Amino acid sequence: MAESDVVTMITEFENINPDTVFSSFVIIILALFISKIVTFILTKFSEMSWKYRLHLKTIIPLSKILIYSLAIYYISTSVFELSFNQLALFSGLIGAAIGFGLRNFFEDIVAGVAIVMEKTYQVGDRIQMGDYYGEVKEIGLRATRLVTPDDSLVSAPNNLVFTKSVASGNSGSSEMMATLDIYIENDSDVDLAMKILREAVVTSRYVYISPTRPVVILLNDYPFYKGLKARSYVNDLRDEFVFRSDVTRRTWNEFYKRGIKPPKAHIMNYENTAG
Repeated sequence: MAESDVVTMITEFENINPDTVFSSFVIIILALFISKIVTFILTKFSEMSWKYRLHLKTIIPLSKILIYSLAIYYISTSVFELSFNQLALFSGLIGAAIGFGLRNFFEDIVAGVAIVMEKTYQVGDRIQMGDYYGEVKEIGLRATRLVTPDDSLVSAPNNLVFTKSVASGNSGSSEMMATLDIYIENDSDVDLAMKILREAVVTSRYVYISPTRPVVILLNDYPFYKGLKARSYVNDLRDEFVFRSDVTRRTWNEFYKRGIKPPKAHIMNYENTAG
């Protein structure tokens, strides 16, 4: 049975003509076009609905996989007219060829499917993967596109999930924890400084506060200075850095009015050198 399938499949490929190639090309282009349209529509709807933004964006990679899979299946069964057994055999041969010649490329595709199915991270998440950090803009079959804090678009190979740990700052939620460190002189009024920092955090337009998302102000005592750490959540992960800038600016404006000063530069340099 398998031998007859191979003979029939070889005969089908020998009968490939320009019309068959053109039909396959048109179907591939059509699949790409439909994928772009679906991505555009879902992205627009997600930006219009803040509450369901991340949920809508998670559908994008799933829709791409579905569209490309249907296109490949249609080309195999309708254009080349392969039976199910022949299709399975052909897939095995292609898989073996890819495994020997394009191993990394194949690993990226498998990892891309695994990321989508297992929800290792989702579109809209802020992640750290190896040396890459940023917001997930797109999960492709081969690579994940991230927007870095300096607004650069980078592509991280999907197979990094097999070799590197992945940290997600929000895990599918729109809000995300943002931490902020501020250092003051050792003889500063610590209670006043912590109160000012808390006020700056809770009055920020970007902060998100709830019973499960409290604002926490911590104090660290170093040999030559004091360190304050604020832990809070931003209502939209894309506001992480503008939130830090807003709180830092307003905190130091009030610190200077109250006579609270930063550590001397040579002290900070000494600490960094000693560390």
